Amino acid sequence: MRVDPLLWRSRAWEVALVNKALSVPAEYLEPYPVDSAALRAAYAHCERITQAHSRTFYLVSAFMSRPKRQAIRALYAFCRMSDDLVDCADGDRATKLAAWRRAICDEKVSDPVLHAWRDTLSRYRIPLGYMGQLLDALATDLTATRYPTFELLAHYCYGVASTVGLMSMHIIGFKDERAVEYAVRLGVALQLTNILRDVGEDWRRGRLYLPLDELQAFGLSESDIESERVSERWRAFMRFQIARARALYAESLPGLALLERDGRFAVAAAAELYGAILDDIEAHDYDVFRRRAQVSTSRKLIRLPAIAWRVYTNRYSLSV
Repeated sequence: MRVDPLLWRSRAWEVALVNKALSVPAEYLEPYPVDSAALRAAYAHCERITQAHSRTFYLVSAFMSRPKRQAIRALYAFCRMSDDLVDCADGDRATKLAAWRRAICDEKVSDPVLHAWRDTLSRYRIPLGYMGQLLDALATDLTATRYPTFELLAHYCYGVASTVGLMSMHIIGFKDERAVEYAVRLGVALQLTNILRDVGEDWRRGRLYLPLDELQAFGLSESDIESERVSERWRAFMRFQIARARALYAESLPGLALLERDGRFAVAAAAELYGAILDDIEAHDYDVFRRRAQVSTSRKLIRLPAIAWRVYTNRYSLSV
């Protein structure tokens, strides 16, 4: 079946998600007494977690000012630990995630990640609603394993990724609320890249994040995923998804002009380096079953000067 190449341009989901982001109430965590030595140790712990689990995030955050770098890495560590409670914890994961959520508001919290994250939340006045939306979306992984449409998948992508961008925006600093729509798009692009990279891994965990109606439109079914067949239909499907992700990256990057200058390069680098995963998927004939697409550290470093040039010559912001 031939699929309309403009299908991905439907923006009903995007309007809904931008409105969802804009409707988050202005509720914040108030500052609380902090032991400076314990706080330094907590931030250092978050830095180690970031370095161990995300080379890209660790690399791009290195170009931010020290306070913002610490805060961004605390955000990453919080997201990582929250995600691990859903994916890797033993026992009743729902109960553990709920306890983790309650602990955020406990002034006597002892966990170093939560200690640093609480400080970041209050210091940068990050609306608590974004964190709530993130944790709600992570909780859906405990029950939802399929997404019938891209619209439903986009709402999931917003919850687990766009919210992270919206919280990052408050750490970096931004000019006005127009930045929200760009953060929403970028989050969906990043998460869609994750999804395309991890099809095989997710399937082995019992999850399929690809829109079922779009699989069907390309003549594919779950049996094709299970058999790990890289057929012409699969290639066509992946080309379609990659084109959608690239369009979202391109449409999100003009929003850099709305961020404070000292955070623009980090966001641009994160977007471009993550987007390069799509190139690697293509280079290996769309086989996301038997290998995990990646971009080596050397290839990332080679790309940084060109990204810096685009940032500092405002090549992304022409349409803002």
